[in-house]
Amino acid sequence: MPASPFPLPRPQPSPEPVEVSIVMPCLNEAATLDACISSARTAIHRHGLSAEIIVADNGSEDGSPQLARRAGARVVRASERGYGSAIQAGIESARGAFVIIGDADLSYDFAEILPFVEKLRQGYDLVVGNRFRGGIDAGAMPWKHRYLGNPVLSAIGRLFFQAPVGDFHCGLRGLRRDAYARLGLRTAGMEFASEMVIKAALQGMRVTEVPTVLHRDGRDRPPHLRSWRDGWRHLRFMLLFSPRWLFLYPGAALMAGGIAVSVWLIGGPHLIGGVGFDIHTLLVAGFGCVIGYQLIVFAIFTRVYAMRTGFLPPQPLLNRMMRRITLETGLLAGAGLLLAGLSALGIAFASWRAVDFGALDPRITMRALIPSLVLLAVGFQTVFASFFLSILGIDQQEEPGRAGAEARAA
Repeated sequence: MPASPFPLPRPQPSPEPVEVSIVMPCLNEAATLDACISSARTAIHRHGLSAEIIVADNGSEDGSPQLARRAGARVVRASERGYGSAIQAGIESARGAFVIIGDADLSYDFAEILPFVEKLRQGYDLVVGNRFRGGIDAGAMPWKHRYLGNPVLSAIGRLFFQAPVGDFHCGLRGLRRDAYARLGLRTAGMEFASEMVIKAALQGMRVTEVPTVLHRDGRDRPPHLRSWRDGWRHLRFMLLFSPRWLFLYPGAALMAGGIAVSVWLIGGPHLIGGVGFDIHTLLVAGFGCVIGYQLIVFAIFTRVYAMRTGFLPPQPLLNRMMRRITLETGLLAGAGLLLAGLSALGIAFASWRAVDFGALDPRITMRALIPSLVLLAVGFQTVFASFFLSILGIDQQEEPGRAGAEARAA
């Protein structure tokens, strides 16, 4: 074979294996970025880490990328604006098995990242800093964040998702690279911090926290964080990720209360402490039943859709329920409720006919009319909800004989 006129390139040695990738999201952090990279290098040399430093730039206009390169960091660009987008761009370019994430504004000391690395080495998937346990320097956190925003949102997160984290929004955290791939993180803004913890808890990952000191940042500009706007985005995200607390629990409480009051008043009025409860209260209780039932149906819709799209992990109990409660089962239940409602409506109609369709005493007839209308409303909701749930699960339903034909073809 004749020799090629072009010399073949020499095989390049593979890069050194990296254990830790330190990712710093950056948007106009020229005043503090060099010091953050320097403290990260201190940790690398002090503890003999096999590590790289990545600056995930989010569109800086103050020369931050050039400064980072001169300091020896690798710079990657985030194509979309947002805190979450910058971190995801940094993680996706990381070569380390472990990723340490920290803000590039000197609010955290990267020289103190070893406890995060050690927890990851022990097999934890996500390690979150806890500033309330580690210490907060004077002036480092506004009072509304320290005593209102962070404690309240973190408490809600622990209640909704049983996440063993006392500081949901700490900007210093570590996670395993393979755990990040399983999380399927999507948000681009500040709520990315909550999404990471919530999804890790929902997937049953090993999560822990490390006491972390929060220092006053060294920025020469206002922070990117907008307290009320970003706080609402975090709360909204938690609610959207928990159909139980957003729909199911309020709906169940409302429906249970409505049924209890309806049963209490169906036989006649009651007087408690000089306050009378009669058909007007019964009407309110009936509305409570209808609204509560609708919220429960919304909870089921939301959970099924979220599981189907991968937004939430599968729930075995709901999967079993969906397999057993078919469209036909739902239609039969709805028909039963409609029949009961029509029967109660027939009793009210009979009372009206008994007086030759003249005037009625509402305190008597409404006790049959209100429950009948509630049963009719719930029955119609059940029928149409059954159709909608069937639509959500339509691609899981196999045509008769299809599975066997596919198996024979295989």
